[in-house]
Amino acid sequence: MQRLTRSHALQAAKGGGDVTLPLVVGVDGSDSSLLAIDWAVDEAARHGVSLRLVYASLWERYEVPLPFTGLERSAEQMLAEHIVASGAERAERRNPEVKVTTDIIQEEAAGALVRESDGAFTLVTGSRGRGELKGMLLGSVGLAVAGRARCPVIVVRGDRAGTVGTHERILLGLGDTDTSAEAVRFAFREAEVRGCVLDVVRAWRSPVHPEEPGHAPGEELFAPLGDAIAEHPRVRTIRTAVEGPAGKVLVRRSAAADLVVAGARHRTGHVGLQLGCVNHILLHHAQCPVAVVPQRP
Repeated sequence: MQRLTRSHALQAAKGGGDVTLPLVVGVDGSDSSLLAIDWAVDEAARHGVSLRLVYASLWERYEVPLPFTGLERSAEQMLAEHIVASGAERAERRNPEVKVTTDIIQEEAAGALVRESDGAFTLVTGSRGRGELKGMLLGSVGLAVAGRARCPVIVVRGDRAGTVGTHERILLGLGDTDTSAEAVRFAFREAEVRGCVLDVVRAWRSPVHPEEPGHAPGEELFAPLGDAIAEHPRVRTIRTAVEGPAGKVLVRRSAAADLVVAGARHRTGHVGLQLGCVNHILLHHAQCPVAVVPQRP
C-alpha cells in the first residue's frame, strides 16, 4: 500500500475510549462529507481530541500509466489533495482550537477506514459519498464501515435540527446484554459531555400466543444501565419501554434527538459485526446522526 501523507499524526496507543486518539473522518468532497466534517469538528471540541481527515481511493488502478519523470501528478491525486486541504481549512474555520491532520491513502475507501478504526477515538462518515446514486438512503462505504469497524462509527444523517444538536437529547436503543454494554457507556459519555438528557428506550413485543412467555415492561429491562448511572450521576435519564418493532420506535423518536446510539455484536467466525435489522433501519431512516457501537469480544 502506498500512502501519500500531508500530516500523519496518529496518536498514542490503541484502545477504545482513549481520549489521546484522534477522531477520524472519511472525506471525499461530497456535500455529505462536508456535513460530516462540520459535525466531527464540534464532536472533537466537546471531547478535547484532535481531528484526522482521511481520503482513500484506488485511483491508480484505473489510470493509464505514463512515463514517470517525478513531476507528474494525476488528476485524481490532485483532486484528493484539494479535498483534504479544503476539508482542513473548513474544519479550522469552524473551530481553530481543534488540531487537524490529513492523510491520503491509495486504497479502497471502506477497507482503509476500517483499518483506521484500530487507532480512532471515533470514526465519522457522511451518509452518502461522492458518486453514490441519489436514490440511495445510505452509501455503500458508510454501511460497510459501520458493519466492520472496531471503534464506534457515527454516520451523519438526518434533518438540520438533528445534525446541529438543537434537541439537547441523546437517544439510546437498549438491546440485549450482549450488544448493550459498550453502547450504554458511549451514550452516557455523550450525554454527559453535551450536558443533555439521555432518552433510553427499550422496545418489547407482546407474545403472539397467550401461552408464550411475555416480556411486559418492568425495571428489569433497564438493568444494563446500573453501572453507568452510578458512574455518571449528573446525566438525567428518561427510561421508556415501548411496545412495538424497535426499528420503527427508534426512527420515530430520532426526530427529537441529536444522536441515536445502538450496539452491535461481533459475529463468531466472521470478520466484522452483525449489524442486525434495527441498525440497518436506523442507518437508512433515522432523522439524526446514528452511532453504531461495537461490543468488545
